[in-house]
This record gives sequence, C-alpha cells and structure tokens, in this order.
Amino acid sequence: MVRGGGNRTGEEERRARRDALPSLGRRLVRWLPAVLIVIGVLFDLATPPQYTAAPFLSAAPLVAAPLYSLRATAATAVAATLSEILLATYHGVEDYFQSATEAITVIVVALLALGINRVVRRSDARLASVRDVSEAAQRAVLPAPPDTLAGLAVAARYVGARAGARIGGDLHAIQDTPHGVRMIVGDVRGKGLEAVEAAVVVIGAFREAAEQEATLEAVAGRLERAIKREGGRRAGLDQHEGFTTAVLAEVPAGNESVLRLLNRGHPPPLLLTPDGGLRELTPSTAALPLGLSDMAGWPDRADETFFPAGALLLLFTDGVTEARDRAGRFYDPCARLRGSQYSGPGDLLDVVVEDVARHTGGGPADDMALMAVQRPLEA
Repeated sequence: MVRGGGNRTGEEERRARRDALPSLGRRLVRWLPAVLIVIGVLFDLATPPQYTAAPFLSAAPLVAAPLYSLRATAATAVAATLSEILLATYHGVEDYFQSATEAITVIVVALLALGINRVVRRSDARLASVRDVSEAAQRAVLPAPPDTLAGLAVAARYVGARAGARIGGDLHAIQDTPHGVRMIVGDVRGKGLEAVEAAVVVIGAFREAAEQEATLEAVAGRLERAIKREGGRRAGLDQHEGFTTAVLAEVPAGNESVLRLLNRGHPPPLLLTPDGGLRELTPSTAALPLGLSDMAGWPDRADETFFPAGALLLLFTDGVTEARDRAGRFYDPCARLRGSQYSGPGDLLDVVVEDVARHTGGGPADDMALMAVQRPLEA
C-alpha cells in the first residue's frame, strides 16, 4: 500500500477526506431544529386532536441552544412557540387547559434554551481563550523546525490530549551543529506549567550542548545535570522524582548513512525504508530516564545503525504507543505502519496522527510529540 505516492497529493487528499464528513455532519445537524419544527407541525396536522406536537416543538430550541447564536436560538424559540399557538388556533380550543399547558411547556423550554445558549457561549469563549494561550505557549516552546536541514527533510508535530487544554511536557527539537544534525524527542514528567517549565530547561540545555559537545553521551550528561539543577530549585515531589524520558539522535556531518541514537527510557524510534520495511530501533542497553542517575549509575552508550537513502526516522512520545481503543488495546505503530510508503516526513506524521485518532475514536488521551527525518535519495 502506497501513501502519498504516485499521482496522489497525500497530505491534501487526506485533509480533504478528513474535513468532508465532519462538514457535512455539521450542516445536517444545524438544520435539525428547523426539521423538528416541520415534523412537529406535520405530525400535529396528520394525527387526531388528542395528539400534540409539543414534544417536537419543545425539542427544537433545546437543540438550537448549543449550535446557534443567541439571536438564532431566540428565533427558533419564537418559531416553535408561534407554531404551537397557530396549531392550537387551527384545531380550535376544545380543551383550554390542555392547550394552555402545551403552549406554556413550549415557552418555558424555549426560555431554558436561551439560558443554556448563554452558558454555552460563555464556556466556548473561555475555552477558546485557554486554547489560544496553550497554542501560543506551544509555539513558543516548540517552534516548527525548517522543512530541510543540512540536506535532510524534517517535520514535527505536537498533538494535545483530548482530555483538556492543559499543556504537557512533551518536547522536540532539532538543529544543525558542527557535529551533524542532532535531535531530541522527550517527555517531561507531569502536566501543566511546571512540565512546560521543565521542557524549556531540557530544550535550552539540549541546544547549547548539541553545539558544544562532541558526542551524544556528553550531550546526555549535560541534560542530566540541567534537570538536576532544575529539580533542586523546585519544591515538592518534583525535587525528588522529576525526570524526562528522551531519545537523542544524530546524523553525523559528512556521513549521512550513519544514524546514532541514545535512548534514556523512551519509546524506541522506528526506521522506515522506501520499500515499506520497518525496524524498531531498540537500544542495546536499557537506561533510566534523564534525572534519575542517582538511582543507578552507568555509562551512557549511543547505538549506531545504517541510515539508508530515502529512509525515514520516526521519533515519538508515549502518547502514541499508549493510545487505547475502546477495547483497551494499545496502538501499535509497528503493525500499523509496516508495509506502507510515504512521500516525506510530513506525510508520515499526518498518517500517524490520523491513525491514532481513528484507533482511539477521537484523539489521544495523552499529548503526543512526533518528529520525522528523511535522508534524501542519492542522485
């Protein structure tokens, strides 16, 4: 199966498919209040007098409340109320109390719908404000990398959890250094602003160390010391248990066929070859996350592997591998991605993000940070 290849414009085609059904669904739902009023009127006219359209007419403004503006909800409420009054007039008032009760029911529900609309609009405004702040913070902490870096194609994504708008500590960074292209994908323990603060420390330490240190092992040592300094000035649990899982990667300068990886307690990256092959780059030696060296001491050791021309390196946080479907099954990127081909790193990341959303039925329960790097095909 080929994704994004041939005559297909992979990213554009998937975006169009993704947007088509939700847009159609939204249009149909927005017509529902009017449909309820029409059905109510037809039901009332087609049935004996003892049957009433009040349930349909009452439901119309309630459905409109979360979908429409205050003015449109009020218009729906007025239309439902007038329909009830006109139907009662058309049939003649044989039972005044029954007709009055039905009319009052529609009016009361309509007034409730106006109140619900007001609450929903205020909640939407607050949520939009929180999302704006979250997105601004995300862009500040995790700026988008360039499309190409030292001849390598690059793409990165950050996907927030569906559970809320709280910012997590997932991070990614990449830069060209005198030693080659170096990158990091990691996950800071915790959530909220404290995790963001720690992520800023890790990214800042990485950018400095990546320029200055000759090896990935030395870069990891600098990150370890930075995290300890950060934990020493923070009170509470993080002072003793703050840590960051991370994968450091390097494509050495002048030797693009080599890939070096140093894994500190993080999900192993994947290497996808142009023929659809996939290999999980499991570390040769297990290691604890950054910040936990006091619990066990060992020398860091980077693994080296072949980086074929046209191959894609995929790094991600545990928001991908811990995403569950309704049956509780974890998302398996190896099984889902093996056998496919991708037009580039952006195409690959779009596939992963959309596939995780399908697997979970809406979106991940945890944040996801992803980065993909592709070595160009040799001329």
